[in-house]
Amino acid sequence: MLRVTTQPDHGHELIPRPERTPAAVRVALARVAPHRLGEMEQHKEQALGAALQDGKIGHLQYWLTYWQAQVEIERRPDLRSRYQAALVSVHNTDSRDDPEFREAMSVLRAIEAEARQAVSA
Repeated sequence: MLRVTTQPDHGHELIPRPERTPAAVRVALARVAPHRLGEMEQHKEQALGAALQDGKIGHLQYWLTYWQAQVEIERRPDLRSRYQAALVSVHNTDSRDDPEFREAMSVLRAIEAEARQAVSA
């Protein structure tokens, strides 16, 4: 199988990594997590509104980077399973003071950082 990425092998990938364009990221999200398209659209509208208000394109760049990383998590079963397990841990704790909550949040942040690094390389 031809790999589209130059990243180290992470095992099976559901789809190739999309190009860094809003359209490509949207199409990829529709393939791996269609239930999140509404969330992506709402976030885009917020970023666009902030960019228009502030006159700064950084809001849109952040939006694209965020969703590119979310697609990275969804397209790679290794990341997605770790991410889902951490989310379950977060939701099964009683408070933010719970050590398990803090640990799970740390895992979520690490996975998101790994995904951002993968798409920015």
